[in-house]
Amino acid sequence: MHDLEAITSESLTSKASRLRVAIVTETFPPEVNGVAMTLGRIVAGLLERGHTVQLMRPRQLGEEDHAVEGALEQVLFRGMPVPTYPELRLGFPAYNRLVKLWKRERPDIVHVVTEGPLGWSAVAAANQLQLPVSSSFHTNFQSYSRYYGIGIFRTLIEGHLRRLHNRTLATMVPTKAVLQDLQALAFDHVTLLSRGVETRQFSPCKRSTDLRERWGVGIDDLVVMNVGRLAKEKNIGTVIAAFRAIQLRLPSARLVFVGDGPERRKLEESCSFAIFAGVQEGEALARHYASGDVFLFPSLTETFGNVVPEALASGLAVVSYDCAAAHELITKDLNGVLVSGGKELDFVEAALSLALNGQRQNTLRQNAAASVAHLSWDAICKRFVDILSDVIQRHGQQHAGAALVAGSVLVNRSNA
Repeated sequence: MHDLEAITSESLTSKASRLRVAIVTETFPPEVNGVAMTLGRIVAGLLERGHTVQLMRPRQLGEEDHAVEGALEQVLFRGMPVPTYPELRLGFPAYNRLVKLWKRERPDIVHVVTEGPLGWSAVAAANQLQLPVSSSFHTNFQSYSRYYGIGIFRTLIEGHLRRLHNRTLATMVPTKAVLQDLQALAFDHVTLLSRGVETRQFSPCKRSTDLRERWGVGIDDLVVMNVGRLAKEKNIGTVIAAFRAIQLRLPSARLVFVGDGPERRKLEESCSFAIFAGVQEGEALARHYASGDVFLFPSLTETFGNVVPEALASGLAVVSYDCAAAHELITKDLNGVLVSGGKELDFVEAALSLALNGQRQNTLRQNAAASVAHLSWDAICKRFVDILSDVIQRHGQQHAGAALVAGSVLVNRSNA
């Protein structure tokens, strides 16, 4: 028995040093959303550390098959457009194909990023092959449901998500609040994995006078920013209400939306005063952020909200409801403004008060970038690997224990 335990411990330790990780997701760069961005950073971090990644995802529109590129193998599956989010693909179930692939070459661990049919079949295939499985909880689907007229199904959605995640040995969440919420809903093995921000990309020094001139604003004019998907669940109406209040007092102020989504056409028709910059990436995105002054983020459905640390790193004065990333990263009136309770009127008043107080804006903006300087993606990736290694170890111990119990039963039967 002691020899078996020693062998198991030794094999787990050697596996943890160089992992073969199968990652299953419905979204990945160049798709533009918080999940894709986060996963792209984590995959890059795994590869930099010498791990091997098998990335399983739906084929993106017009995409050709991928060859193995170094330690990254991309396996593409059939999919269909996500309702209300057609730029993303929902992967079809692929249980048999996954079992065949993983029988041929077993990964050390399977990590499921999204909870669609492809993710469900990945959990089932991994369980069948007795592979360790971890998962991520990125999107509050149960909260989104009320914005799309299916709030009646919230309990069913919660049950669907709980059943999937509870078949894994770790569900990674980005904030303490989400961790507590899921634990209250009887999710097991919930663990914290925060988000990083690329401070070399997002910085106040990326501010662009040329870009502000194209927006028609002067040096001292106020630019109000919102970055993200233009969709119902992002509470864009509160951004507009706040800006209208600001515009009444500061007629030269401009509102800039960066991003795209199903509500863009309606917004362009009803908000002719706003600038719609569309999707921006890389250095262009960094310049757009840094060329603003006040960042409004009234979403109440985020599990994190990557745009908050990006705005802070870019030196913006952020106004946000007191939840998700803002709750974790903002100290009220030190590096941003937090609004409690989710009430639109309170948010509008907070945004207007900040817009009219230039000295307060400057104080928040001066403190913003330094407040997130510690959020390196390197630290996040190290934490991710540590969680995977722990899952592999616990899975090995469970199966070693089960094998010992089974062996003991056989011995007892033979002696009977």
